[in-house]
Amino acid sequence: MFHGERLVDRAVRVLREGGCDSVLVVLGAWQGDIADAQVVSNPDWASGMGSSFRVGLDALTDTAAERALITLVDLPGLTSEAVARILSTPATAVSAAYDGVRGHPVMLARTHWTAAAKSADGDRGARVFLDALGDDLVLVEVGDVASADDIDFATDLPLET
Repeated sequence: MFHGERLVDRAVRVLREGGCDSVLVVLGAWQGDIADAQVVSNPDWASGMGSSFRVGLDALTDTAAERALITLVDLPGLTSEAVARILSTPATAVSAAYDGVRGHPVMLARTHWTAAAKSADGDRGARVFLDALGDDLVLVEVGDVASADDIDFATDLPLET
């Protein structure tokens, strides 16, 4: 819990408030319902986030979606302002930047999904694919409205009073 809200629920809320029409959540070790989101299961979740990335993009292939905004749920500093800024960028490959350093979320046009999914592996996700894009990956600075801090362990959560 982060400020009384599950991280996954917070992520869905921030994405919706930032302008995402629909939200797809890929679940692994934990399975359950998430309000205001479509849920898909990744049976290979233990192999790393790359498999969840592939499952998510695969679930979108039969939809009308032309872009996918991909993020992690353990980013309590992500804001709807940052999401809106990324969504408003017309490029086919966009990444959030925090003081010039690439981070999440990442937005990819449908034209990139197949190659990105093929490159996704283990806990690197689509990093190799994004690196290969070079200058075709547009960095959008969001460090003034969001934080890249993530929560890997319960001890990373601030104490709630």
